[in-house]
Amino acid sequence: MADRTYCGTVADFDDAAGIGTVRLEDATELGFHCTQIADGSRTIATGTQVTCALASVNLGVFEAANINVCSTSLTPET
Repeated sequence: MADRTYCGTVADFDDAAGIGTVRLEDATELGFHCTQIADGSRTIATGTQVTCALASVNLGVFEAANINVCSTSLTPET
């Protein structure tokens, strides 16, 4: 599972706490900590489209890892 990349949207992010939620395309919600934002910024806007991997944290619970903002160049032009 760790090698697969998932697409989703940042559903919420609390700057003060440094935690948020990514909602995947299948409506699964995964929590994440700001240290998982790949560009090192430690903050991300709600509604941002992202790609991420899954990381097992505790007792089989998964969270979003290696979070990258989707590039607009990924959308095919017509």
